[in-house]
Amino acid sequence: MTANWTPAAARAAAIAAGWQREAGPGGAVVLFDRDGVREAFAGGLASVEHGLPFTPQTANRFASISKHVLAVALLREGMPLDAPLGRWLPELPAPLAGVELGRALDMTGGLPDMMEAFWQQGVPFTATLSADEIHALACRFPSLSAPPGTEMAYSNTGWRLAQRVLETVTGRPYGETVAALSGELGLAFRLPYDSAEIVPGLATGYWRDGARWRRGHYGFHFSASGGIAGSAADLAGWFSALLAGRGALSGMLERLTAPRRFADGGESVYRLGLVCSRLGGFDVVGHGGSLTGYRNHVLTAPGPGVGVVVLSNREEEALWPALTVLAALLGEPLPAAAEAPAGLFASEEGPFWAELTPDSISFMGGYERLVADGAGGLRSLPAYLDIRLRRDGEDRLAGLIGGVRRALRRVPADTRLDARLLGHWRDPHFGTEIAIRPDGTALWPWPAGGKATRLTPLPGARALADLTHGPWRARPCLWLDGEDRLRVAGHRARVLRLERAG
Repeated sequence: MTANWTPAAARAAAIAAGWQREAGPGGAVVLFDRDGVREAFAGGLASVEHGLPFTPQTANRFASISKHVLAVALLREGMPLDAPLGRWLPELPAPLAGVELGRALDMTGGLPDMMEAFWQQGVPFTATLSADEIHALACRFPSLSAPPGTEMAYSNTGWRLAQRVLETVTGRPYGETVAALSGELGLAFRLPYDSAEIVPGLATGYWRDGARWRRGHYGFHFSASGGIAGSAADLAGWFSALLAGRGALSGMLERLTAPRRFADGGESVYRLGLVCSRLGGFDVVGHGGSLTGYRNHVLTAPGPGVGVVVLSNREEEALWPALTVLAALLGEPLPAAAEAPAGLFASEEGPFWAELTPDSISFMGGYERLVADGAGGLRSLPAYLDIRLRRDGEDRLAGLIGGVRRALRRVPADTRLDARLLGHWRDPHFGTEIAIRPDGTALWPWPAGGKATRLTPLPGARALADLTHGPWRARPCLWLDGEDRLRVAGHRARVLRLERAG
């Protein structure tokens, strides 16, 4: 096919012009093919404080788009994907040590996400934590969130652990590997290890607090899961080389996107740091990225060998802007709008819930855009999580979420908090304490004396907490299991088990 560069460039220019008109944080939109960058647009500011413009050469945090770079390094090193993590990291507890490296990378390993696990225990993402401090928590996990191979649940932990594996094998810091890999292609990727490390020309990240922009802050140690910084032009150059199989990336696209399967043989859309989907008649490969104040997306169509990068230093969705540019480039219509039943839904038992708007879904806190699937159902545009649902009237949804068949029913508006949840609860393993009070609130562990959260009751002795911090929101589910323990579960971490205290 002949790529439609003119309408795609017009769409990209319009996105950048919108940032420019607002005179706030901005970003860059870069179109590319197998031969390199074809068009580049930018608008808005890399630094609002200093009035510095955002350009295609401005360094930005890639966030989770970083992941597949580690997969490239592991494949080049010849690491066996079917070997357990404990082969290289004997300090891991047995449940984690037995997870295969490949499942740690394709999100089917059941590994609890570190940030969500910390947050559930009252440690905010703004806390300054080193790599060793974060790893120490992984070494204390008593269990996995789910049996390996049964579910795709997004988690950064596998990538943190895989970075340690690579560093153990190579004997050098991963940052050096990143610099060398990108340098082979004439690009300048960099892996700062924390937010205090100076990256020349790095755009400041911002999030909107009502009508105001605020600077973002992230305290955790940066890792292979999302720590690379570089420009939109360099990231487009990298993906151009990936499409072409050029230099260090020869044959890598095929290896990164090779089918990954669940234990039952079903195929997952999430591969080795890249997500495979469809747009009209084209296979699409890409990934998103989000850090406090940064939101990015890259989408490619390997068949015609074209793609688009959207990098921004503003906490706003990047998938849809990237998709509109790619659709124009391919001459494909955008997916039809969804008409999802709005409201709160939950499974009959367990911690599984979803809240829908007409065009989006939050499944246990994991957000995805929804579109019509063309056959009377709904599907996600999988930035991270593949969701396929069908409606059974206005009050029931059923289908696959992360490879698992689920049925969700609308939560009745008059659902009351189950009295069995009330009381003081403590996890004997971690020492985490939660108090659930008769007024429908819970006192959550938090610096400076705890944090009160209003609970949303669910049927069956369950309730949703609501924890906000900066631009991010967590809604862990509290549920009373059959052994009279209070379990705490989010999409990314489900290992807290609390017992009645006092």
